[in-house]
Amino acid sequence: MSKVVLHVTMSLDGFMAGPDVSVEHPMGRGGMRLHDWILHTPTSDVDATVSEEISASTGAVVLGRRTYDVGVEVWQDTPFPVPCFVLTHHARSPRVMKSGAFTFVTSGLESALQQAEAVANGKDVTLMGADVAQQALGAGLLDEINLQLAPVLLGEGRRLFEHLGTDQLELERTRLLSSPLVTHLRFRVLRSPSSSDGAAFDRGPDTGSRQS
Repeated sequence: MSKVVLHVTMSLDGFMAGPDVSVEHPMGRGGMRLHDWILHTPTSDVDATVSEEISASTGAVVLGRRTYDVGVEVWQDTPFPVPCFVLTHHARSPRVMKSGAFTFVTSGLESALQQAEAVANGKDVTLMGADVAQQALGAGLLDEINLQLAPVLLGEGRRLFEHLGTDQLELERTRLLSSPLVTHLRFRVLRSPSSSDGAAFDRGPDTGSRQS
């Protein structure tokens, strides 16, 4: 079974993008600083290994319409060479790119995840965008968080962990690596924030399947 994984870089003060995200500034003002670990030359061996792992493990992508709108002209392709599913309120025909296609899904996050898992061939379904990530966390649909913590304070911008309600979310740290440019943290999600009885929401270490 595919796992649903969020790969994201965040500033030390909790922002995954700077302020004023737009087509001109896809990462917001100052937000490109978060991705120095990918863009820096030469790249450290640790950072290169993590980047390669993310690419190799991704079998499909689910992203929000805002992320698509500000990113597609920068990518000039799909963000990974796999099928991508865009959550949107406005239906449109698939957009075929060099390495894959964007399919626009109007029936909600769970439908998009089901479609993505059907074509991921057992690899991970990667989430992109704050709104999609928050929806998945809030609904108990996220299996893992692959968090890259950049040593920078942006001060303002788009926060990753907000709009999640007041229920606790339990995580198990499964990896800790670091380079001069970033700290790589990986967590397995153990508890659904929507669980009313406080029981662990454990998908199991091997299957990565979601429980309903």
